[in-house]
Amino acid sequence: MGKFTDLIVYQKAYRLALDIHLVTQKFPSEEKFGMISQIRRSSKSVCANFAESYRRRKYRRHFLSKLSDCLSENSETGVWLDFSKDLKFLSEEDYIDLRTRNEEVGRMLAFMVQYPEKFI
Repeated sequence: MGKFTDLIVYQKAYRLALDIHLVTQKFPSEEKFGMISQIRRSSKSVCANFAESYRRRKYRRHFLSKLSDCLSENSETGVWLDFSKDLKFLSEEDYIDLRTRNEEVGRMLAFMVQYPEKFI
């Protein structure tokens, strides 16, 4: 196996985190230490935890534990996207795009958890 950065799931999660960072620059400034901080942190944590999981893939339990962390952070990101839409911080178009991609990353991570032997 190559580098974790070669895997499509990582590339999609990374691009999503970048796009979330960019779109949150338009959020109200009073959300700087609230929602902005939380959604940026959780979306980037998917990528960071994925890097850790990939380095630990020879140890099934560690690999699955870090992938589980990725799934948790990805789910948290989805919740922050929902709040962002409902509070009118995101346009419907941006929300649909980001949430669809968030769910796709979640499905890809869940596949890795279900079939870890394909990645070990």
